[in-house]
Amino acid sequence: MADGGSFDGGERAAILLMSLGEADAAQVLRQLGPKEVQKVGLAMANLSSITKEQVNKVLAEFVETIDNQTNLGVGSDEYIKKVLVDALGEDKATGMIDRILMGRNSKGLEALKWMDPRAVAEVIRQEHPQIISIVLSYLDPDHAAEVLSLLPERARPDVIMRIATLDGIQPNALIELDDIMEKQFSSSSNVKSSSVGGTKAAANILNFLDSSLEGEVMDAIKEIDSDLGQTIEDHMFVFENLADLDDRSIQTLLREVSSDSLLLAMKGSDEGLKQKFFKNMSKRAAEMLADDLEAKGPVRLSEVEAAQKEILAIARRLAESGDIMLGGGGGEQFV
Repeated sequence: MADGGSFDGGERAAILLMSLGEADAAQVLRQLGPKEVQKVGLAMANLSSITKEQVNKVLAEFVETIDNQTNLGVGSDEYIKKVLVDALGEDKATGMIDRILMGRNSKGLEALKWMDPRAVAEVIRQEHPQIISIVLSYLDPDHAAEVLSLLPERARPDVIMRIATLDGIQPNALIELDDIMEKQFSSSSNVKSSSVGGTKAAANILNFLDSSLEGEVMDAIKEIDSDLGQTIEDHMFVFENLADLDDRSIQTLLREVSSDSLLLAMKGSDEGLKQKFFKNMSKRAAEMLADDLEAKGPVRLSEVEAAQKEILAIARRLAESGDIMLGGGGGEQFV
């Protein structure tokens, strides 16, 4: 690595924390969520042979970023909203803003994010489906998907439908849920509601389910409410949507995907997506993959779907780290 600019966001954060010393670094880490701690911790563990020049460059970039921030409004709700939207984009920031500004005391719900999915499932298993839907909406989609898979089969479609039709939760209800998760929600209509739930949230959770479970849940939802099922399905990011990625994102993704997984996944993809992958490979690699696809015999649909899910999971991880943009187009995210 030639300079600080070649580090990704997690590595830059790791270098900054390791420059602070143990006590100060620990104080910073306490302010991060479970995924951020894992990402930065992994980066710290993997850093090696960092030169003094590289460290100085990362620190200088950090100081420059801080210098460009105004002190006016620090600590105000509007300042927090602006920073989060600038850093994460409107979609990702909205739910987080609500949780921070309207659920500041939600220590119990936040604690669920750190718990093993099985433990979370046990905590909420006996709760009303509406309570379960709010809890899952509050978790990260991949975490929520694991918890959902551990709930009784008959409960899954009901919970997803409730998430999809959830139209905001009042802040005091989140506080009550945080305390005992049994009290009824406040009916006050003059308080702004927290934007957890919705069809996008339901789709994001289903995106992380195994294909068989995803299919079962969607079939059950469509039997009950075909329009809602179609709306949820429209928001889901499926393997064919990878065709919408820009070339740079496809190239980044291909570097992370094994050739065996790609071969299996492409057996079930349309010609347009295949050409998208071929276009972003070297000529020799594309020719070899095309030959392998032609020579490959029949493959179980379950194997194809599993490979596609694996690649989608890698794509989401790269999107979360700011390495690719799932919606197409360029851009970077910073931490």
